[in-house]
Amino acid sequence: MTTPGLRERKKQDTRAALAAATLRLAVEHGLAAVTVEQIAAAAGVSYRTFFNHFSVKEEALLRPAGTERTFAVHLAEQEPQLPPLPAARAALRSVLADLDADREAWLQRLSVIAAEPDLLPRLVELGTADERAMAEAIAARTGLDVDTDLYPGLLAAVLSCALRVTLNRWHRRGGREPLDRLFGEAVDALAAGLPGPSAA
Repeated sequence: MTTPGLRERKKQDTRAALAAATLRLAVEHGLAAVTVEQIAAAAGVSYRTFFNHFSVKEEALLRPAGTERTFAVHLAEQEPQLPPLPAARAALRSVLADLDADREAWLQRLSVIAAEPDLLPRLVELGTADERAMAEAIAARTGLDVDTDLYPGLLAAVLSCALRVTLNRWHRRGGREPLDRLFGEAVDALAAGLPGPSAA
């Protein structure tokens, strides 16, 4: 992975400061009560600078790190001989490792999301786009057609669901358990054909 230059690092630092300010203000006041002007002021940048990095305040909350380390990037880093499911699983574990590295912020972010019903349409929009991008990456890896073949879209949908359930469990348990282990449990259950729960 190439090291970003000074200009790119400054851009990343500004984006991170805006994302952190958005989260802090959303925790304190609720995202609906926070304005872009307040976020920019809290980050020490101009109102216009905010829009160089985010289109709306919801994006600053939900997409703090941008899209440079996407599922597709992580999937392309997996060994070519790995079958699609293990490769996709490993790619998503890398995505979760990025989240776990910023654990406290993501726990706060998930709390804000849970408390803000107005975020649901944006979450659905982003989730749909992410799932499509995941399907396209799987299709590219497998040589299948994302629009006509079943496998890429189905695998992306199943893994997206496993990821969503994992994040919900992790948040409800206060982040005390490793994201990687919780995600592994979800994918193992799916790979086993989703057997019924064990008897107590």
